[in-house]
Amino acid sequence: MIFFQKNLLFLINLILTGALIFGAPVFVKGEELKESRNKANEQSVFGVEKAEEDTVDHSGEGQIHKPSYEITTGPGTEGFVDDSTDNTYDYYTIMGVTTVTLDEMTSLYEEQGAEYPDSLKEGGAETIDDFCMIILEESEKEGVRGEVVFVQAMLETGWLQFGGDAVESQFNFSGLGTTGGGVQGNSYPDVRTGIKAQVQHLKAYASTEDLEEDLVDFRFDMVKRGSAPYVEWLGIQENPNGGGWAAGSGYGEKLRTLLTDLKEE
Repeated sequence: MIFFQKNLLFLINLILTGALIFGAPVFVKGEELKESRNKANEQSVFGVEKAEEDTVDHSGEGQIHKPSYEITTGPGTEGFVDDSTDNTYDYYTIMGVTTVTLDEMTSLYEEQGAEYPDSLKEGGAETIDDFCMIILEESEKEGVRGEVVFVQAMLETGWLQFGGDAVESQFNFSGLGTTGGGVQGNSYPDVRTGIKAQVQHLKAYASTEDLEEDLVDFRFDMVKRGSAPYVEWLGIQENPNGGGWAAGSGYGEKLRTLLTDLKEE
């Protein structure tokens, strides 16, 4: 009986010792896993945000693709040429003068064989020429390249045929506020206001400068200013800062392809 009690006491001590040795680490790992899952579920207004400590560079080319925001080229600097790829990375800059013509924009649209929507006529743009002229005018006001606004609008709306969550009558040409699952996003009173909002939102990403026009972009303050100065960084998955316009992969590449098509007109 005494032998049995001693053995029982020994087993109890062994179990308690094991719990003390192994229990705490298991608990910590469980908390770490929970914290990791919580971070993975954190959502920004435009998609999944990277944690601050996440230093993954999706470009795969090291620190050279991290923005320094040092002004080495641009208006007022020696030898400046306002070219869309006049920068360290040879990326397509969003800010700058428009480098395509009205005819190039309308010709590319007409090549698609798309029917111009009646609702846009009612919204103040009678023809595709009028639509593109509004893009050129609103882009110039904020210093955003008109060709970037044009190709993004065409990509987001399927050459103004829509078919996604937003509908024609919203005059939302860039998916502002659409998050999937039938969420239609923001609406604007006419074509010009919808394009103005798109231009302002692009400027929010590409620049830290103040707006020249009154604010119509409801989501302007939700953007990390200057986090995507290049077309290539508008996609969340390709932006080393962890933010961006669209969650789908290759978003900037799709825009670059359309820009190439546009400039071949």
